[in-house]
Amino acid sequence: MLSSTRPTRRAAARTLQATAGVAAVALALTACGGGSDEGSGEEDGPITLKVATFNDFGYTDEMLAEYTKEHPNVTVEHVKAATTDDARSNMTTKLAAGGEGLADIEAIEVDWLPELTQYPDLFTDLADPELDGRWVDWKVQQATTPDGKIIGYGTDIGPEAICYRADLFEKAGLPTDREEVAELLGGEDSTWEDYFAAGRKFVKKSDAAWYDSSAGTFQGMINQLPAAFEDPETGEAKDLGDNAEVKAIYDEIVGSVDDDLSAGLEQWGDDWVAGFQNDAFATMLCPAWMTGPIEQNSGGIEGWDVADVFPGGGGNWGGSFLTVPASGAHTEAAKELAAWLTAPEQQTKAFETSGTFPSQIEAQESEAVQSFTNEFFNDAPVGQIFSTRAQAIEGAPYKGAHYFAIRDEVTNALNRVDITKSQDADESWDEAVEKAAALG
Repeated sequence: MLSSTRPTRRAAARTLQATAGVAAVALALTACGGGSDEGSGEEDGPITLKVATFNDFGYTDEMLAEYTKEHPNVTVEHVKAATTDDARSNMTTKLAAGGEGLADIEAIEVDWLPELTQYPDLFTDLADPELDGRWVDWKVQQATTPDGKIIGYGTDIGPEAICYRADLFEKAGLPTDREEVAELLGGEDSTWEDYFAAGRKFVKKSDAAWYDSSAGTFQGMINQLPAAFEDPETGEAKDLGDNAEVKAIYDEIVGSVDDDLSAGLEQWGDDWVAGFQNDAFATMLCPAWMTGPIEQNSGGIEGWDVADVFPGGGGNWGGSFLTVPASGAHTEAAKELAAWLTAPEQQTKAFETSGTFPSQIEAQESEAVQSFTNEFFNDAPVGQIFSTRAQAIEGAPYKGAHYFAIRDEVTNALNRVDITKSQDADESWDEAVEKAAALG
């Protein structure tokens, strides 16, 4: 719930690679002070509010025009960055300069929050008692600063299922019905061992790989760890060399690479995009927002479906927020617009438009979401599937200021084994441990 004491989207589209290291971002943000309160009140005359997003938040021209119809003095200008990295770089650079040039509303990824919440004065406090209970509790807590300030209104969350190519399954002699596929992968008690075991059966009878990306698979697995890289009590980074949980996941993934389960592709890269057309892989870890990129990249390809199952239980990947930089000229009006954009009604429309699953309880329970099917995914009842997957999420893992940088070192290690094949698994892990230690 939202309270006055409070804290993915998509990595879609997204692996969420940092455009600047944690240290660089921290130094840049430390260099600037908080935004001015001047001009933060509403004006009597017409104003323009700029909303900066990335990928596809489902904010259509029709939706924004609806807001202007309800608020005739407000024109909404929507600016979309080419990539998540571009949005992150733009925001951190301009925050370091005092916020000049930032949009009135800036969308952020969940994994940016550990850094941004260290600088609460740069953001408008969005606490509003009237919005208590709108969001699932763990979503609210993600955007609460250490001193209890709310810096972001939640947009979507990323409950995970498994998307799969039923046509490739059929050619390999595996079940194709989504319920049977869920059982193939272990059903309610599905484990990662089940998932990789099914992949080994598949690759013996197919020219396609089992999954698209080791880094993407790794992200889904570490999202199930309560605290992958840091101690929640102190915020200090764990010694990667002694991190048995992360090392076990790393070993399981590189073992699957050795068994040719991975297509060896980097998510969001050109080869990955081409892989959808080339039958390069049969399954993907599939947060709700991923259904949009899959459909976009698979034009002309039939056979995709969604199974209501996820190894290891529930998992959330991604999810975004709308922030209001304190440096803006119309922060109160921007706060009102951000609240409207993240209301259940708008988030339900965004889900129908782009597959972004709402973090709002009322939206999740709405008939529009519960009855929603996706024609591209063989008319899969994605509203019900992702609602079930959302209920399996037990909470948000701890991600502190060191998370981004350490996660990237392990991802780089996997890529050296899986994509560039420049090192073996042990050498690449040792390099990740060394580089993580050097982060300080």
